[in-house]
Amino acid sequence: MSADTQDLRNQLDRLQESLSVRQSTTHFAHTGVATMVALMFAGASGKLFYDSLRTPLLAWGVALLSVVLLGYALRRYVLGRRVLAEELKGYQAMLALRSQLRLDEPAALSPR
Repeated sequence: MSADTQDLRNQLDRLQESLSVRQSTTHFAHTGVATMVALMFAGASGKLFYDSLRTPLLAWGVALLSVVLLGYALRRYVLGRRVLAEELKGYQAMLALRSQLRLDEPAALSPR
């Protein structure tokens, strides 16, 4: 195996290791959970406002918490989109390295 092939192989190993952990999935999961909890808190806050004769302090606190959670969800969504774009670039680079190393060609892997 030549030095150039070994270098390409090392690059492929590093890319595969970095792509094995999908950070975008974690960001999108946080987005979904935070959005659902924020919607539940918003509903509870709306119900407290609707049912009370005087504006309760708890309703304002829950409404504020709902807005904060929606901001958190939006922030995690934006981070997830950025990380996903980087992961897709890394995946394309990995496919290019695999084709350079001829790893996906069965004829190149068979013994002669």
